[in-house]
Parts: sequence; C-alpha cells; structure tokens
Amino acid sequence: MNDNHIKNNPSTREAQGGEYGAAECGDCRTCGKCSEQEEQARFDAAVREAAAVERLSYEKNLTRQRKATLERDNAHGNQYETFSRNAVARPSTSAHEGALVNAHEGLTLYTLIIYSENFAGILNQITAVFTRRQVNIESLNVCASSTPGVHKYTITCYCKQEMAEMLVKQIEKKIDVLQANCFVDNEIFILETSLLKLSSPKVLANQEISRVVRRYDARYVEVNPTYTIVEKTGITEEVLQLFHELDQLDCVLQFVRTGRIAVTKSVVERLDQYIAKREEERNGED
Repeated sequence: MNDNHIKNNPSTREAQGGEYGAAECGDCRTCGKCSEQEEQARFDAAVREAAAVERLSYEKNLTRQRKATLERDNAHGNQYETFSRNAVARPSTSAHEGALVNAHEGLTLYTLIIYSENFAGILNQITAVFTRRQVNIESLNVCASSTPGVHKYTITCYCKQEMAEMLVKQIEKKIDVLQANCFVDNEIFILETSLLKLSSPKVLANQEISRVVRRYDARYVEVNPTYTIVEKTGITEEVLQLFHELDQLDCVLQFVRTGRIAVTKSVVERLDQYIAKREEERNGED
C-alpha cells in the first residue's frame, strides 16, 4: 500500500491513529471531523485550565487559613498542634468531653452480654432492638470469644429492669444469636481504658496534676513539649473521677475512653452450658 493510498483513504488513515487534515482527507466541510477534533481539543484545554485554577485556589486558601490560625494562636499565647497537609491547626484550649452529667435519675445501668455466631449483619439486628424501644446505648464492645466462631457483644444502657429483660428476650429471638443475659455492676467484673491528653506546660507548672495522676495509678505514655498523654485502666467510676479532677485543674485537652468489657462472677459459664445442651439434643436426634 503506497503513501498516496493512505492519504486519499480516510478510513485507512484513521485506523493507523493519524490525525485528519485538509490536505489529507479533502474538504473538511464534507465530513466535519477536523472541526470535531478542534472542538474536543479546546474543551480538554478548558477543563485542564479550570482544574489548575481550582487547585491553586484551594492550596492558596489552605495556606492562608493556616497562617491566620497560627497568628491567632501566637497572639493569644495558646499552644498549637502540628498539622498534616490537609489539616488546619486550632488552639488547644481545654475541652469538656465526657463531662459527668446526671441525666439518668431513677434508671439502672445494665450490662448486656450477648453471644452470637460470626456472621455479617448481626450487630445491626441487635442495635435495631434498642432503637425500636427508644433505649440509648451507652457503650458497645464487640470481640471474638474463647469459643471458635462465636463473637461476644458487651452493651451498656440505662433502663428499668423490665425493659432490660425485654431487650434480652427480643435479642435472643434472633436466629444467629446464641445467648443473651443482662447484669448489674455487682454481678460482673468490669474494666475500661481511657486516654487523657493534658497540656504539658500546665502539667509542669502545677504539681497537683502529677499528684492526681499518681493517686489514681494512671501512667504516662507520651510526653512532649506540647502535650502529655495519660492512660488509666479501671472501673468506670475511677476513670470518670480521674477525668473530673483533672478537668477541674483546667489541663485536659482531650478525653476518650473505650467501651466496657466484662466477665461474669459465676463459676459456671452459661455459654458452655448452652453449647453442651445443644450438643446433647443433636446427639439424641441422631
């Protein structure tokens, strides 16, 4: 195939990835492909230009916001935390996260321990039982149990005894739930872990802060010129009392605690009894 045939045959030229031109495909007013390519090229250029302007605008605004935040922090004498590329620094003023609020008068804190098979979607079924009865979940912890293929859910909520018993019965009706029980605090062993982020300059300036930390047997896990991280593991009351005392000293920057984990005080594991009973029934049927 010679060069003249390629030039004079638009389909052959297109198959080889070439561009159309007036000298190659003839009169542009006939096919219109030259105009389409030019229009597409102008559109692509406009898109690239708009994207570049938007990106530069975003970076400039972010830099300007960071600079303004640092200037405000320096003017007020507050500390500021280091930030990543897309995070903006903010003044590290004391917060009141996890404050003690007595909004459950007349209600008892119940701990529900639930065992289920390890299938997707079971947690949604369990929480839906609380939602339908307008019971708020205070904490929720999910983990694998010592029994293979069985997961354990530890859920706490404020309610009356009748409501706690009703929740247990409704949850046990779920097909994949093996067992559910409710307990009060004196029937189980309880443990929680919390992290408190304290202002390092205030910790150094006020010795009472270190005394409070030692009195509650908490431990320091991170210390730097900006902040100090304290870890406390214990029962719920001790964790909240430590936060309350440190918050009164105006040194708490952040406070977070895990959900409750618990084991029963009974010498007999109810789940083991349930599984043994199921095995006996299955062997009897065989």
